[in-house]
Amino acid sequence: MTAPSAGGQRTRQPRPKAPARRDMPPIDRKARLRIPPHHVTKQLPAERVHNWDEVYYGYTPEPAMFEAQRCIQCPAEPCVAACPIGNDIPGALAQLELGRIAPAAAIFRATSEMPELCGRLCPQEQLCEGHCVVGKNAKPVAIGKLEAFVADWDRRQRGGFPVPAPSHASGGRVAVVGSGPAGLAVAEQMRRAGHDATVFEVWPSAGGVLRYGIPNFKSAKSIVDEKIESLREAGVEFRTGVRVGRDVSWDALRAFDAVFLAHGAGAGRRLRLPGEELMHVSSATDFLVRANLPPEDLPAGQREKPYVGRHVVVVGGGDTSMDCVRSAVRLGAEHVTLLYRRSENEMAGRVEERRHAREEGVHFEYLTTPVRLLGRDGAVRAVECVRMELGEPDESGRRRPSPIEGSNFVIDADAVVVAVGYSVDPELLGPESGVVVDDWGQIVVDPAGRTSQPGVFAGGDNVNGADLVVTALASAHQAVPAMLDYVAERIAERTPAAG
Repeated sequence: MTAPSAGGQRTRQPRPKAPARRDMPPIDRKARLRIPPHHVTKQLPAERVHNWDEVYYGYTPEPAMFEAQRCIQCPAEPCVAACPIGNDIPGALAQLELGRIAPAAAIFRATSEMPELCGRLCPQEQLCEGHCVVGKNAKPVAIGKLEAFVADWDRRQRGGFPVPAPSHASGGRVAVVGSGPAGLAVAEQMRRAGHDATVFEVWPSAGGVLRYGIPNFKSAKSIVDEKIESLREAGVEFRTGVRVGRDVSWDALRAFDAVFLAHGAGAGRRLRLPGEELMHVSSATDFLVRANLPPEDLPAGQREKPYVGRHVVVVGGGDTSMDCVRSAVRLGAEHVTLLYRRSENEMAGRVEERRHAREEGVHFEYLTTPVRLLGRDGAVRAVECVRMELGEPDESGRRRPSPIEGSNFVIDADAVVVAVGYSVDPELLGPESGVVVDDWGQIVVDPAGRTSQPGVFAGGDNVNGADLVVTALASAHQAVPAMLDYVAERIAERTPAAG
């Protein structure tokens, strides 16, 4: 369960309205509701299990324009209200249906540093598409895939992401710890304002969870590469393989005008069951990075592909567990089983991901939880499980599972992956930081992203708990205005007064 943030309500940056809506013909909403949806094509399951390419092929211009016409431009804009960063979705789709793809992309980029990735990774069925008025009586407008399409098209036309060019050199210096979505967003905004930005990343390559936590079949790593390159071209410095407190001291960080902490929540939780120490039992993070990344992007001890054998069991129920089971299939496992202690109705992940996993041959054991891992010669060989039944709702609002006495059974397992959630690694900050954290180890911030230490700000999963790419962006946007003010004050303090 994700713990509540101490930072209060998120604030949104002002978003531009789309002037093109004023020169559109009158909207016949009833006629638009009769337009059938245009589905995006994707790889067949029998093909995609043998590669790591993105499942969806994506829109081309004409079908995308056709799909955008299904937006009825409703005055209430519930899709915008449901977007954590307040994307002007009707404005972008109004441009797209007229064939103005670059202006549509510009509208998304006005509120998002990475619409290509949000369009692929956001749970749109819970956010914008889940609140789409069209979806009340038909399939909602494919907002996410349209966002990804216009951003991809725009990036191809430009030859890469737009580079945030500063208008002047301010003399300000900002340190960013972590290069996931929140860290990259802050680095971009600081560089745009003319400040020098240095990003410290503990992994060998930049990108954080975008590179190390998300498989290629959901989002190609080339997009992350292009994003990092655009920031490098803008003057952002990336120092990889650097751990705060070990390779760079807090005294060194305090020499910057401001620090933004965006190191995420990457510590995988354990089952705490007998046998968890056996060989071929791994955390989701270790399994995914070794499965999905080339050796040069990994530390020396993680460069071999994970062992899967014939039978793989994954424990969990969120999107990370879907990433694990689908990666196990692609690694060659013959039987992949997911164990989840509640029913499918209580699962927090995306329906689309579960559908893809089933299409790829994954077997789901609902209302099932492991109680012991069984080994032979030091390696896991099976998982002892027990059936569960659901009772009254717990603090998360989901019905609480409890074991059914005498229902134990055993599943073969040559490898087990634990994907039961993430928390903030308490060792990443260390006592020298002086930054106050809550009972979950998450950084306590005020509504402007300020921590307990002057000049130190924070945002993303290390504040909110493990969450979405788009909520990490929203958290970064929350901190940017106060950071800009703070850096400006520091610059003014060391600038001689005129006269």
